[in-house]
Amino acid sequence: MSTPDTPPAMPRSPLGRRLGAMLVTAALLIAPPVSAQGVPRADPEQGDGRVSPFYEWKQAIPKTPGKLLRSEPLPETIGLASAGRQLRILYTSTSGFDGRTPIVVSGALFLPKGKAPKGGWPVIAWAHGTVGLADICAPSWAGRSYRDTVYLNRWLAQGYAVVATDYQGLGVPGPHPLINIPAISYGVLDSIRAAVNGVPEIANNAVIVGQSQGGAAAFGAASYAPTYAPDIQLKGAVGTGVIYNRSPELPPLPPPPVKPNPNVFDEAIVYSLFGFVVAQQFDPALQFSDVFTEKGTALAEKARTSCLAAVEADAQFGAFTRAETFLATPGERYRRFLASADERAARYSRYPTLKLEVPIFIGTGASDLTPSALNQLTLMKDACAAGSVVEGHVYAGLGHSATVNASLRDSIPFVQKLFAGEKIAPVCEPHLQ
Repeated sequence: MSTPDTPPAMPRSPLGRRLGAMLVTAALLIAPPVSAQGVPRADPEQGDGRVSPFYEWKQAIPKTPGKLLRSEPLPETIGLASAGRQLRILYTSTSGFDGRTPIVVSGALFLPKGKAPKGGWPVIAWAHGTVGLADICAPSWAGRSYRDTVYLNRWLAQGYAVVATDYQGLGVPGPHPLINIPAISYGVLDSIRAAVNGVPEIANNAVIVGQSQGGAAAFGAASYAPTYAPDIQLKGAVGTGVIYNRSPELPPLPPPPVKPNPNVFDEAIVYSLFGFVVAQQFDPALQFSDVFTEKGTALAEKARTSCLAAVEADAQFGAFTRAETFLATPGERYRRFLASADERAARYSRYPTLKLEVPIFIGTGASDLTPSALNQLTLMKDACAAGSVVEGHVYAGLGHSATVNASLRDSIPFVQKLFAGEKIAPVCEPHLQ
């Protein structure tokens, strides 16, 4: 949910009751007009800036996606302990808003300790979960959560290089649209290209791994790979907490069994705040007062320039409830905006196909509400029905975050099989583990 490729703004997402819906709809963006190879102007109102000059690309952007533009050593304080070498990188990609404009994306690259095997290190392309909208939230600048560092160190210890995109608009000037499927998919695929083409020790042999927003990026990148990046030797993908916006042509999912209590603190509120900032990027006429109470507006303003953890802490400190945060009835301007949501959803928040050419691992916690476990289990079945090879897992008693590292006991063997060229047995309706 950053700012657009040029100063114009992008669509805001409808506010959903559950986090999954909020994240998905937050990404329904329409492309603003952009110059063919221009660098977008920074917009502090959308969180741009406050990073080092490394992220400022002042030359014309090369038209070839996946070109490594430059790199620098990544500070140890925001690195990974299992890495033998770690770099901050800047590379070219394609705007997810129009599918053709060259853009610059930042990220990080981690090489395992020791000597690279013959042919180079195989690649894990990491797609991170939601961190916020501001440039300072980019993991290559701010570092990563303890959960993610533990997770990525495990992959490095297995002998895989890890390339980790920041996604479009994080770190660098321009909009970060959250769950814009083309944007996050292109960012992941071009991070692999940049690593393979720019670093001799890296092999063209990759698996995409992602969580939450990154789970959507993993599925989306796998679906785009045959047409957008056929040069990548993609073996498969791993997604946990995968967000799925189901096509209206399929039967709708039943509502969650437990509705949120509007009068108790709800941590999912913060995702609605980020979603609304994205909506303002599309329609600057929208005002916080169209959706939020006076108390809610004070918190929503922070979503422009603060990162997820900080906004979550403020929401928890203030014990924000839905009743205190949102108006009982949104204003007319916002209702008109929602009227065009279906068109944006079809264009930006759904996967181009559910039939993947490579196997995918999908893991969900049985207690996940962000998105719901039911949503993720439905994706497993729908993807299987479309012809994908899905290895599904559901973990008893685990929620959205806990599933990430718990799933390693199954996802590491899955990835080992992919790189070894072994067949994956489909598991479309997994049992509780």
